[in-house]
Amino acid sequence: MTLSAGLHHITALSGDMRRTHDFYARMLGLRLVKRTVNHDDPASWHLYYGDAVGTPGTVLSFFSWEDTRQAKPGAGEAVTIAFAIPPGAADFWAERLADEGVTFALDHGAASPVIALHDPDGIGLELVEEPVRGMSHPAASDVPLNRAITGLSGATLLVDDLEATARVLMDVLGWVESGRAELPGFERVRFTQATSTSQGARIELLRGQSIPPARRGAGSIHHIAFRARDDDEQADMVALLHKSGIETTPQIDRTYFRSVYFREPSGVLFEIATDAPGFAVDENVETLGQKVMLPGQLEPQRRAILAKLPEM
Repeated sequence: MTLSAGLHHITALSGDMRRTHDFYARMLGLRLVKRTVNHDDPASWHLYYGDAVGTPGTVLSFFSWEDTRQAKPGAGEAVTIAFAIPPGAADFWAERLADEGVTFALDHGAASPVIALHDPDGIGLELVEEPVRGMSHPAASDVPLNRAITGLSGATLLVDDLEATARVLMDVLGWVESGRAELPGFERVRFTQATSTSQGARIELLRGQSIPPARRGAGSIHHIAFRARDDDEQADMVALLHKSGIETTPQIDRTYFRSVYFREPSGVLFEIATDAPGFAVDENVETLGQKVMLPGQLEPQRRAILAKLPEM
């Protein structure tokens, strides 16, 4: 069985990038590991936040679309991003969020304590207590290391064809169903990646009745990226997708990883991204995120591109 190694990263859409940066870097304590532009739209930022070194499975990135409309969550899109925090850290985060005036709900009744909140653009977030998978490299911040976010925990997708989406997760990406539940108005199915050696090993599918399609805008979760250890593993997953009748893009070089994109049967945009070469390919680990880095094809336009980017 070909296996994805878990989640690689998640990408969302931001309105005010300065506000987003303050929320994720200062308040949540994540490190800005790459300051670059959207390769397909160089007039907008693409910022990556993660642990101290940008380990796959820890990264949340943002396209900044400052003049876009507000998103409307709906079917065919991820609706929640979950971060992992160490066991015993929920009370610390509840106090920190309260001090910041952030509205949240703390649920001690779940299998592990969960804090539910929203970011400034309305993206649904969760902080979930769970053991660390593999090595943890918390970013330097005023959050104590034993309370710091250790990476992604997972994501929740709102789908209208639960069975077809589940087949992609299981038959192509190698995830395993680990639980089902009936919620008011929804059916929920959870999948895990037991072989993952990093954070980001949980996906939940929600199916509701007569849910309208999502409307993309500031606050949308743009896509979910799954890890491929190398090009060969990525190619194997692509072959399985094609065999099942799902078309993909060609492999695209994103400088820090190589990507293939496709829409799963419910319409959620998925990406398969390689672990290599990583975020230190064009700058030192110590200075990650300090300079605006551009892909080679855009470097000759640096002055013009920087002049058009919104101030951070």
